[in-house]
Amino acid sequence: MKRTELLFIPSPGISHLVSMLEFAKRLIQYDERIFITILSMKFPNHDAYINSLVPSLSQSRVKLAHLPQVDPPPPELLNSPESYVYVYVESLVPHVRDALKHIVPSHSNLDTTHFVMVLDFFCMPMMDVANELGLPSYMFMPSNIGFLSSMLYLATRHDQISSELKESNPDEYSLKGFHNPVPWSALPQAYFCKDGGYSACVKMVRRFKETKGIIVNSFEGLEAHGVSSFNDGETPPIYMVGPAVNFKGQPHSSTDHVQNNRIFKWLDEQPQSSVVFLCFGSLGTFDASQLREIASGLECSGHRFLWCIRVQQPTLIDEILPEEFLERIGSKGMICNEWAPQVEVLAHNAVGGFVSHCGWNSILESLWYGVPIVTWPVYAEQQLNAFQMVREFDLAIELRLDYRNRGHNQLVTAEEIGNAVKKLMEGDYNVVMRKKVKEMSDIARKSIEKGGSSFDAIRKFINNIIGSN
Repeated sequence: MKRTELLFIPSPGISHLVSMLEFAKRLIQYDERIFITILSMKFPNHDAYINSLVPSLSQSRVKLAHLPQVDPPPPELLNSPESYVYVYVESLVPHVRDALKHIVPSHSNLDTTHFVMVLDFFCMPMMDVANELGLPSYMFMPSNIGFLSSMLYLATRHDQISSELKESNPDEYSLKGFHNPVPWSALPQAYFCKDGGYSACVKMVRRFKETKGIIVNSFEGLEAHGVSSFNDGETPPIYMVGPAVNFKGQPHSSTDHVQNNRIFKWLDEQPQSSVVFLCFGSLGTFDASQLREIASGLECSGHRFLWCIRVQQPTLIDEILPEEFLERIGSKGMICNEWAPQVEVLAHNAVGGFVSHCGWNSILESLWYGVPIVTWPVYAEQQLNAFQMVREFDLAIELRLDYRNRGHNQLVTAEEIGNAVKKLMEGDYNVVMRKKVKEMSDIARKSIEKGGSSFDAIRKFINNIIGSN
């Protein structure tokens, strides 16, 4: 039997990196014939995270190949993160080609080693290198079937109409894999930006169907309808391998051990399921007026809370939130600056609810630990994730499904926030929602156990790539 080596290329973005490397970890745990080389981009937090994880993967079967630093794209592209990342990835194609020429030195090497590329969906330009070397390519989707469906729809529609979507379209969209029509306001902002992320998304998606398969970080128990809808003979095979999340937490450049100790000392003193946790991801920042509304809403709710606030300067928190507010809440609330260990917080038995930006990793973490969510999506595909959690799965409480600036006032009021927290933490609805989320937690955990749907999907993936030996 030939040696099978998977060439992983994660894209920029820590949330993409975490799930892809967790999938790599599962692969080498499942089959001793698998070897992995990770082509690592020079991007903030990437090196620290990869270096922390590789020892646990087994150094003898996982190697790192660092790609060289390249000049960043023009700063004007920062207005469209999708375009910025896509241009950045394209600039690395020559360096990936050079790296793989050393890893896959000649066709004669293929007699002893079977190589397969696994690409983050942002890294579709790397398929050209794989094709040059005659290597099969698989695409890794760090999000869910719903987001995949929206992207495939975008490309199909473009081929028919050749234009971006229109905002405020009175029509809703019927997307494969969804029970309910999807409103335009739930779709990612990039789909509406002619001079921004739209063209980058179309370029990426057009390559999806050239792959040998699509690996999705979700599980059939959550998205069974979505999976079955793609058994159409047109889409490459889909492998539902999630939840692929680092449930031990991840290192962070701003980790403050003193603050961490303070957080968990406070949580240890709170009653079970009594605390609502608020955290909005690495890019989830709000202006001063919105922060004041959040503070007022939390105070009016009367519930204990742990609130992670991201501001450019931590000292601004004292200016935004008056001292009287901190005095009034006393020991019933805690505010942490910049970053909190989200996985560990969600795992704590004092936490009973999560006001979240609905990043997919955060949703998987909350489901894993059975913590109900209030949806407050901020950017990227988070609106669509929130729509799925509320309308498709009935596993979350709606605060907002379409929070983003489209030319009108987006301030979420203290009354809205307080009511959502009360609904999350009190009464009959709380009991019903908590039961549903706990049931999905059990399904998620069983999916990765031997005989579970995700376990079997990974086994099928391995058999497919090794079977071609």
